[in-house]
Amino acid sequence: MILNSRTCGCRPVVCVSALILAVLLSASAFAQSDSNPRWDAFIGYQYQQSDGDNVPTPGSNPNSPGSYTFPDMTKGIGGALTFNFDKHWGIEADFGYSRNTDQAASEWTASAGPRFIVRTDSFAFFLHALPGFNRVSYGAGTVTHNGIGAVLGGGMDIPFTKMFSWRLFEADYVWARHNFAGLAGPEFPSLRRPTFEGARLRTGIVFNFGGAEAVPPAAACSVQPTEVLVGEPITATVTPSNFNPKHTVTYSWNANGGQATGTGTTATIDTTNVAPGSYTVTAHVTDPRAKSNNVASCSANYTVKPLPPKNPPTMSLTANPTSVPPGGTVTVTASCTSPDGVPTSVAKWATTGGTVSGSGNTATLSTTGAAPGTIMITAACSDTRGLESQAQTQVTVENPPARSPAIEVLEARLALHSIYYPTAQPATDRPGAGLVPSQQRTLQALATDFKTYLQSKPDAHLVLEGHADIRGTDEYNQRLTERRVASVKAYLVGQGIPESNIETVAYGKQRNLTTDEVKASIEGDTDLTTEERRRALARITVIKLASNRRVDVTLKSAGQATETSVRKFPFNAADALSLIGGRESERKKTAKPVPRKRRPVKKPPSNP
Repeated sequence: MILNSRTCGCRPVVCVSALILAVLLSASAFAQSDSNPRWDAFIGYQYQQSDGDNVPTPGSNPNSPGSYTFPDMTKGIGGALTFNFDKHWGIEADFGYSRNTDQAASEWTASAGPRFIVRTDSFAFFLHALPGFNRVSYGAGTVTHNGIGAVLGGGMDIPFTKMFSWRLFEADYVWARHNFAGLAGPEFPSLRRPTFEGARLRTGIVFNFGGAEAVPPAAACSVQPTEVLVGEPITATVTPSNFNPKHTVTYSWNANGGQATGTGTTATIDTTNVAPGSYTVTAHVTDPRAKSNNVASCSANYTVKPLPPKNPPTMSLTANPTSVPPGGTVTVTASCTSPDGVPTSVAKWATTGGTVSGSGNTATLSTTGAAPGTIMITAACSDTRGLESQAQTQVTVENPPARSPAIEVLEARLALHSIYYPTAQPATDRPGAGLVPSQQRTLQALATDFKTYLQSKPDAHLVLEGHADIRGTDEYNQRLTERRVASVKAYLVGQGIPESNIETVAYGKQRNLTTDEVKASIEGDTDLTTEERRRALARITVIKLASNRRVDVTLKSAGQATETSVRKFPFNAADALSLIGGRESERKKTAKPVPRKRRPVKKPPSNP
C-alpha cells in the first residue's frame, strides 16, 4: 500500500486525517479494556512518501541553483517507546529512518510528545502529536541538513498476548522545515527554505511491559436458609468479582439435592421429595467474550431435615376485667404455643359488641356503644406451617347506673353556646382581649352551671374547640385559634372551674362552616324578625366569616361527649356589630336587645 497525493487525490495531511478519523469511529463500536501496560515499545518497517518536495541540487550555483525532487523511500525502520501515565495517556519517543538506495537519499526523524490510546479486548487505537528533529541527506551524502519537524497521526494494534501486539498499521503526516542558505540564494525562497510534507506508513511488533497483573475472576456463593425441612425452598446467590464490568456474563446452576432453577445471580432450589441430608449447590460464571481466564465457580452447602409431626397450636384467651360499665375498656391476653416448637402468631381478633384492636398477643376491647349484656371476643393462633386454632372469652357489660333527676335537670339547663370573637382577636400582644360583654355573660352562666354539675360528676370536662375564618395563612389562623381557646379557658378558670376539667383544641381554619350551614342557622333563629333575617341573609358573606370566628364548647362526661354548644350567632346582642365587623351607624339600626321573658307572678292564696 502506498499513500501519496497522487493516489489519495489530496494533500497528505488530509489523507492521514481521514484515516485517523475512520480509526476513531471504529473504536467507538468496541468496549474499552482495563489492560494498561506501564511501558510499550514498537519496532518495525516504515515507508516514507515525500509528496514531491524540491531541494537545491548538490553542488549547484546558489545564484542559479538546480532543483532536486526528494524521492519516496521504500526502505525504512521505525521505533517508539511510550510511558503510560494511565489507561489513555502517555508520553512517546519516536525514531525513524527511511532510505532510497537508488538515489542515495535518506531521512531521519526523532520526535517526542503525547499519545492518546483506547484499548479494547481485540484492538487498540491511538493518536499522537510528536514535535522534534528532522535530518535529510541526498546527493550520495554530499548534502546533509538538520531541521525541525513534527509527526502527527495514529494507528491500530491487535493484541496477541499480554506482552505482544501486532501494529497492523500506523499512518502519520510528517512535516519538516529546512534552511539551505548555502545552496540557494534569497531570490529562490522555495529552494532556500523548503517545507517537507509527506505521509509515513508503519507496521511491526509492539512489546508491552509492566502494569498490574490481571486479577483472575472469582465468585462467592451463599444459600438462605442453610437448613430447611423437606419441601421448603432455598434461595442461592452468587456474587461474581474481577470480571470485566463491560461484558455480560452468563450463569449456570447445579444442585446435588433438589432442582436448582435460575439463570442469573440467584437460583431457587426445590427440595420436594429430597431425602434428608447435606447437599451442595454450585454456580458457574462465564465471560463468553474473554479469550482466557473467563470462568469462576463457587459452591455452598445446605441441609434438608425430615418433616416433624404437624400438631396444631394451642390457644387460650383471658379478659381483665371480666365485667365493666358501659364505655369501659378490657385488656384481652392470648396464650399461643405450638406443641411442635414452631413459631406462632396471633391475629383475627373479633368481638360481638364494641370494638377490639389487637397487636401481637394483646388486644383492647372498648365497650363504647355496646348494649348491656355478654360480649364474646375471639382470636386465632397460627403457626408458620399454616396450622390454626381459635379461642374465645367473654366480658359482661353492666347496666348503666340510674341517673338522678337532679343531674338530668342540670344537664338540660347547661345550654351550651359557642363564644364569638371580633376579627383577629385576641391579638398577639393582648391575649386576654376580644371577649365582648355579651360573650362574657354567656361564659359566666356556663361556669355557674358547670360548677354545680361537677359536684355530681367530678370527672366531667369541658372541651373548647377554637375556629377562625378563611382569611389569613394557615399558620396565622392556627396561632389565632390557640389564643382564642386559651382566652376562654382562662376566663372559665377565673370563674372557679378547675383547669384540669378543661380541654382545648385549636383547628385554625380547617373546619369552617359552609355558606349553606350558616344560612340554615339564620333561617332557624327564632329570635330574628323577618326583616332582620332578610338583612342577615343579604350579608351572608360577612355573616359567614363572623360565624367562623368562634370557640365551640362540648360537655364530656364519663369519657363521652354528651352535649355540644349551639352555634347560634348573637345577632341581637348590643355588641353584635363588634363581632360582625360592621359600622356603628348600622349597629343602631340592626341591634335589638333580647326581650326579657317575664316571670309569672305567683298570687298569694286567697283566704278561704
